[in-house]
Amino acid sequence: MTQTAMRPDAHDTAPGDGVRGKGLGGNSIGLLGSAVIGLSTVAPVYCLTSTLGSTAGEVGLHMPAVFLAGFLPMLLVAFAYRELNKAVPDCGTSFTWTVKAFGPHVGWMCGWGLVIATVIVLSNLAGVATTYFWLLAGEVTGSDAVSGLDGNKAVHIVTCLALIAAATAVSYRGMTTTKGVQYALVGLQLVVLALFVVLALDKARTGAFPGHTDFSWSWLNPFAVDSFASFSAGLSLSIFMYWGWDTCLTANEETVGSDKTPGRAALIAMVVLVGSYLVTGVAAQMAVGSGTHGLGLANPDTSDNVFAALAGPVMGHLCGILLFAAVLASAAASLQTTFIPVARTVLAMSTYQALPPSYARVHERFRTPGRATVTAGVATGVFYAVMSLLSEHVLVDTIYALGLMICFYYALTAFACAWYFRRDLTRSARDALFKGLFPVLGGILLTAVFGKTLYDMWDPAYGSGSAVLGVGSVFVIGVGLLVLGAVIMLVMRRRDPAFFRGQILTAGTPALVVED
Repeated sequence: MTQTAMRPDAHDTAPGDGVRGKGLGGNSIGLLGSAVIGLSTVAPVYCLTSTLGSTAGEVGLHMPAVFLAGFLPMLLVAFAYRELNKAVPDCGTSFTWTVKAFGPHVGWMCGWGLVIATVIVLSNLAGVATTYFWLLAGEVTGSDAVSGLDGNKAVHIVTCLALIAAATAVSYRGMTTTKGVQYALVGLQLVVLALFVVLALDKARTGAFPGHTDFSWSWLNPFAVDSFASFSAGLSLSIFMYWGWDTCLTANEETVGSDKTPGRAALIAMVVLVGSYLVTGVAAQMAVGSGTHGLGLANPDTSDNVFAALAGPVMGHLCGILLFAAVLASAAASLQTTFIPVARTVLAMSTYQALPPSYARVHERFRTPGRATVTAGVATGVFYAVMSLLSEHVLVDTIYALGLMICFYYALTAFACAWYFRRDLTRSARDALFKGLFPVLGGILLTAVFGKTLYDMWDPAYGSGSAVLGVGSVFVIGVGLLVLGAVIMLVMRRRDPAFFRGQILTAGTPALVVED
């Protein structure tokens, strides 16, 4: 592969602030393409099939209310991303912005949180895509033996590695290739979701299933949830359902109008997500209810994969196959686009000498962070294969620890916005709201979820039920990954101290704020 190293002497540098270009392919995507990439990373169909049942099990018919509640902190944090991106449109996003606000050490840990969360998600998405690949193959061929191949560990791992390799190759070839693939995959997801909603509402109208129930506006009232513990558990699940919209921002240096377009695309993606989640959740509840038996959404036997249970009864055999295809497309599309944030964050960290210089190389033809992308693919494949062979419990608990990482770096970014723009907060009501109040509220909400999740993780019953010296293994993994990041940071500080001394990327407030 042909790479171009982009180190300090090869960059254009903004006066006085240390922000540098990376050599990425500029003007590769517009507003629609950016929004589609954000939607794809979230993987709405996959999120719905894996969390509709779990959320209904926690809060019953108030599932739509919890979806709304989870949307609120994400929306507030999205305002922080939009404002920071207008001032500092850098593909390092959370890493770069928290360095500018709080200094190199906090910024490095924020970047680490994003990177490790993304690697965990990539491995999970690859596993889900593999399962649905064989499930769809079995449905198409009408063979239980074919669908049962997923249960063969060797076949599962080989298929998973092949999907990871394919996703890495598409991401490696640049944003133009990525955008073209995503239009088709996201379009399929939204069309199939719309079809599911229409057919589910028809089944609810005719009372086709025993658990069907009439719509009530109380479903949208989060204060009607019976217990705070149930609400908190449901909220944690719903926050995960929105994770990934910030990919719009990590592609900012490759977007037309890099200062404003990514922020607008993120808000568009968020609105489409909350709308599709609410409509699908309401339609599913009206059709089958939230009971714990039969087709009820909270049935523990089917709650971890709702669409697999509802596809045939609600949509019929042929349309059910289409729903399986949509879940596969959702997981595969997200697998491919999720390489974007991790590769570009690593590129930025290397560019500013926070990671080894080899990761700052950009492919001369495709203008992508080639080495960072390939490294992320290899790390994902190795991680998933090793965890699958060693212990399924460890793999499950690692995925459960994901929420901790998400809240960690989102909350830091939200607080960084308010601190970075602290001198602007008294200039106007708009600045006070969008640069101060909204980001701080979002950060507080996510910090609360972080703390509650950390507390719950201590219990061995959380996750797979395994423990280390009496402490829940999810807690050990989640905190352990953050500690590992701190150790790597100390090694990097000893190896290349300039960044950690504030000599490369300077902290401080903006000298000039760009207005709308």
